[in-house]
Amino acid sequence: MEPNGHDEASRILHELQSLKATKSDIDRRISALESQLRHLNLQNGTVPNPITAAHHDLTPEMIHRYSRHLLLPSFGVKAQSNLINSSILVVGAGGLGSPALLYLAACGAGRLGIVDHDVVELNNMHRQVIHTEVFIGQPKVKSAATTCRSINSSVQIVEHHEALRTSNALEIFNQYDVIVDATDNAPSRYMISDCCVLLGKPLVSGAALGLEGQLTVYNYNGGPCYRCLFPTPPPTAACQRCADSGVLGVVPGIIGCLQALEAIKIASAVGEPLSGRMLLFDALAARIRIVKIRGRSPQCEACGENATFTQQQFREFDYEKFTQSPLTPSPLKLELLQSDSRISSKEYHDRVANGEAHVLVDVRPAHHFKIVSLPKSLNIPLPSLEARLPEISSALKEEEERNGSSSAKLYVICRRGNDSQRAVQNLHKLGFTSARDIVGGLESWAHDVDSNFPTY
Repeated sequence: MEPNGHDEASRILHELQSLKATKSDIDRRISALESQLRHLNLQNGTVPNPITAAHHDLTPEMIHRYSRHLLLPSFGVKAQSNLINSSILVVGAGGLGSPALLYLAACGAGRLGIVDHDVVELNNMHRQVIHTEVFIGQPKVKSAATTCRSINSSVQIVEHHEALRTSNALEIFNQYDVIVDATDNAPSRYMISDCCVLLGKPLVSGAALGLEGQLTVYNYNGGPCYRCLFPTPPPTAACQRCADSGVLGVVPGIIGCLQALEAIKIASAVGEPLSGRMLLFDALAARIRIVKIRGRSPQCEACGENATFTQQQFREFDYEKFTQSPLTPSPLKLELLQSDSRISSKEYHDRVANGEAHVLVDVRPAHHFKIVSLPKSLNIPLPSLEARLPEISSALKEEEERNGSSSAKLYVICRRGNDSQRAVQNLHKLGFTSARDIVGGLESWAHDVDSNFPTY
């Protein structure tokens, strides 16, 4: 008997996953072997030819590889030698870290460290260009290291597959000359900056969200640290994430490239790093501005004149409590309603299947609704809910007339089940006391009801 379409699709999917895993392992082994071979060749060729000996430590292979750098009068042999003898740590192998790592490896940073605890996901691909589909589900550190080695096997890549914490940050940072902050949350920014101050390390800090980005250098040649500019953490509501607000893939790409540039300038001792200045990037306007920022604050708790912040205090400091936000942000899960005001996505599915008369209100923003929605749902964004109550009343009345029912039900859904709870609270106050929210929103629907339903 011939296999049906579902069985054949399952077989193909299984074979694809197996082949991708095998290819990933082969790529990783090739990269490691090439790196080992390169180091052996360099060791075996350390005695210069007396006829062609030059006044520097660059090998013939290095001269050829970095020839376009060496041709630059403002960069040249000295700067390239400085870069090759430097060590740079990139914290985060995501949207910012990806381009930074690619260029730092390509340009010849001698030792390049990568810190990340996350794994590669499909929704990383549009901006985290160091990763490929074959590494989906695998550690970002492993994926990034493989790509860096494939670009430049002469660079020593150090993988730190762990979350950065106060318990390990000092030990890791102490191994490097320059630190690049490619993270995306407030507690990490404060922790990384404080650690750099304690160890006297220059910090290249970047950020990107939506269609905007920014970049500066902290703790460099008497310049300010992060706490000098932001002694008090911003409100939690102001700390947005790409997963919630979105980001155009090329924006962190541009900022990450500029982070690599600043790190190279510091490591090679060429040019004027962005200490005491901040670069602001507006993608839509195609505009880059450089603004002056305040200098080092004498009152700064980390680097001020009377600062007493010690390494022991750093290890014991609770950055999550200080910023009121987690080091590893996860989707917010509110619990605003009693259980009798909520139903699960499975319960809602069963009620739809049984033909229950009802109206489903989707309170996501209109541009979210255009991405994907459940059939026959009515899009009324949460901010406009009260103004559009007549539409809900009209929809309920039409549903009752259509089904010959005297009491059509009212359900509310959103992306993750948070705004729907807020909406139901408001609806109860406004007289729609039978309104119920769907727990977990559309993400729950995709997880528990329809695995083919798109998530974003």
